[in-house]
Amino acid sequence: MSPMTPDRRAFLLSLLPASLALAATAAEPGAAVAVIQRFYDALLAVMKARLGFDQRYQRLAPAINQTYNLALMCRLAVGPEWQRFQPAQQRSVADAFARYTISVYANRFDDYSGERFAVDPNPAAGPNGLVVASTLIKPNGEKVTLNYLMRPSPDGAWQAIDVYLSGTISQLASQRSEYAGVLQQGGADALVKLLDQHIATLRTG
Repeated sequence: MSPMTPDRRAFLLSLLPASLALAATAAEPGAAVAVIQRFYDALLAVMKARLGFDQRYQRLAPAINQTYNLALMCRLAVGPEWQRFQPAQQRSVADAFARYTISVYANRFDDYSGERFAVDPNPAAGPNGLVVASTLIKPNGEKVTLNYLMRPSPDGAWQAIDVYLSGTISQLASQRSEYAGVLQQGGADALVKLLDQHIATLRTG
């Protein structure tokens, strides 16, 4: 096995506080379930309101920022390259990542036709956090599994740091794969440009 590079070591060490916080709050798994239930309640309210994209974005932004640890997710999606960014670049990438995440939800949950969400009240403990399982039930009865990997934030509140589509497909892994080539070719500026392009497509999609 090749030795760990200093950049990789620093990146992994930056994640340790989340792991330590998890051990301290592991006795309250029900709070993690409540976070996802509240998020779904917010999603349904916006869907039923039948708003335009900008209004959906504004309504969903607080719920998404509360549900997800977007700062940690951004660092994980970028990977060790994050350590090479200047502080201004980190802020720019984190802002674009947050806007993109909110835009995805504002685009996908634009109307209501009888969808329902079911949240498993019994989360599963794993090596990287708690997994809260849930199901999106479409009007035709089709079910989509959405599992959330949860960790406590620095203030002790549970937040999602990844979503597994169909129970196994990691959103963060997909994003990391997409971003790797962009970062290699153009660094932080290229990633911000890519995310802004995605956002523009979502607004008009």
